[in-house]
Amino acid sequence: MDKPVDKWLLGILAGLVGGGFLIFISASIGLLARDGARFGDVATSRLIAVVLGGGIAYLVSTFHYKYFRRYTLAFLLFSIVFTALVFIPGIGVSHGGARRWIGVFGFSFQPAELLKISFIVYAAAFFAGAKEKIQTFSFGLLPLLALFGISGFLLLLQPDTDTYAVLVFAILAIFLVAGGSLRHFGVIVLIGIIGLSSLVLYRPYLKERFITFLNPAGDPLGAGYQVQQSLIAIGSGGFSGKGFGQSVQKFSYLPEPIGDSVFAVAAEEFGFIGSFVLIMLFLALLLRGLRIASRSPDTFSGLLAIGIVILIGASAFMNIASMLALIPLSGLPLAFVSHGGTALVITLLEAGILLNISRYQKN
Repeated sequence: MDKPVDKWLLGILAGLVGGGFLIFISASIGLLARDGARFGDVATSRLIAVVLGGGIAYLVSTFHYKYFRRYTLAFLLFSIVFTALVFIPGIGVSHGGARRWIGVFGFSFQPAELLKISFIVYAAAFFAGAKEKIQTFSFGLLPLLALFGISGFLLLLQPDTDTYAVLVFAILAIFLVAGGSLRHFGVIVLIGIIGLSSLVLYRPYLKERFITFLNPAGDPLGAGYQVQQSLIAIGSGGFSGKGFGQSVQKFSYLPEPIGDSVFAVAAEEFGFIGSFVLIMLFLALLLRGLRIASRSPDTFSGLLAIGIVILIGASAFMNIASMLALIPLSGLPLAFVSHGGTALVITLLEAGILLNISRYQKN
């Protein structure tokens, strides 16, 4: 018999959504002052995304997770076709040299977010069904290469390297936990190193990111500008921060204060204490999700829970690490906090699936 959803997980999610809303609203003030947008429009759009995503999460948490397995192929095919629409002129929307959005009736949607969760559901279903055959080439390495090849074609062509990296991490985690061969894992890692090296060499923006990472102060007014301004914001927050709404960097210095750089705004306003609390909430989500996965009633639900936890956790920690100059600059949003209605709604959908699985976990 199913039980209520995991209350600890629900509390962690409530803290992230509530705290993320406050951080986003404060960070938006800088963008409004800079671009002249209306506060009511920004706040309303964010609130709509929270309410819509929360409603979807609730609905998803109420029915049995096995339905995801039943329709996994249809879900995957739909998301692949939907994502491919970004390349069709008149439908796909280009911004900053990337084609990642679909424009409909004045609204934009980023289908890559839906693509991520569809691949995770499919990978969990396939490798759960493979069982001991996952050690073979036909049920292990070959499908893994197919998953990475199809998703890589759609995401790298946009280009959206960061989203692809997170998806690779999540699928590899599912593969290993399902009992995949370490030899096959090594082959994938080798291919990944070669592929990443090729991308860095032939894509100027990636090459620039790595050069900036190795020498952040080399071009402080150019390629290294965002990292330098982020570190200034984080450092000026000190131990307790300047206070809600009091960030200086968000007004004239930080690029994308409600996007990539939102963690820097939070660190400046809430200091080390606030940053620590936010990071601990993400860590608690990761640990609670893994606990639910370990107590899941079957292999599919356990693998699905692991995939979702890695999707959310990797995206969040990569964003934070890049703002701290611990890894090359990432264009990933900070889950539950950054601007992007699509990302928030789909992240809440993923959280709803995790809550659903928690209703059936073993004691």
